[in-house]
This record gives sequence, C-alpha cells and structure tokens, in this order.
Amino acid sequence: QVQLVESGGGLVQAGGSLRLSCAASGSIVAINFMAWYRQAPGKQRELVASITRVRNTNYADSVKGRFTISRDDAKNTMYLQMNNLKPEDTAVYYCNAVIATMRSMKLTWNDYWGQGTQVTVSS
Repeated sequence: QVQLVESGGGLVQAGGSLRLSCAASGSIVAINFMAWYRQAPGKQRELVASITRVRNTNYADSVKGRFTISRDDAKNTMYLQMNNLKPEDTAVYYCNAVIATMRSMKLTWNDYWGQGTQVTVSS
C-alpha cells in the first residue's frame, strides 16, 4: 500500500515563504510524474507545478518565478518552495504522484493523492 503525506503548510504573511514536502511510503518500485495541486474555497482544484523523472518541470502562470518544484528520489520525496507568497495562494495543497508497485508479480502504475496541507497567506 502506498501513502503520500504532505507537510510544511501553515500561516504566513504576504511576501513570506513556505516549503512543502510530500513523502511517499510503501512498497514503491518507482515514481514517475509528480505534481502539486491546490484548491481554494469555492474553486476547482488546479495544477500548481509538476516534475517528471528526468526533471522536466511545468508551472502555472500564476506561480512562475515564485515557486520551485523539486524531488529527491532517494527519499521518495517531492518539495515545493514557495516564495513571495500572496493572499491568492491561500488554498489546500495536495501532492499527486504516479507510482509503480508490484502486484501479483506484475509492475503496476497507479495515481495517488495525499490528504492535503493548508496554506494561508495573510495580507
């Protein structure tokens, strides 16, 4: 069984920084695509940033130049460094990953989600 656990959220003033972590655990063979999403109250969940195994990255226009996504495959962990935070960044942040496990001696890829971590930016 695979679990994704986010940490690092909290309350910060506008202009401040936070670093989110997403740790994957369980019977993991490999991790492919990883991403951060966020969902603000009354809004749809949106992609914030993504990173592939070969470190290709993609960012939402609203966070470009302020957020940096990274991953440490030795630790099965992904990070999101968030600088110059704005009140509109307030949301629950979720990590997402495509992870391979062995099931009945067959390599199986599945999509997993964390439970979310709250980020609140005050003005």
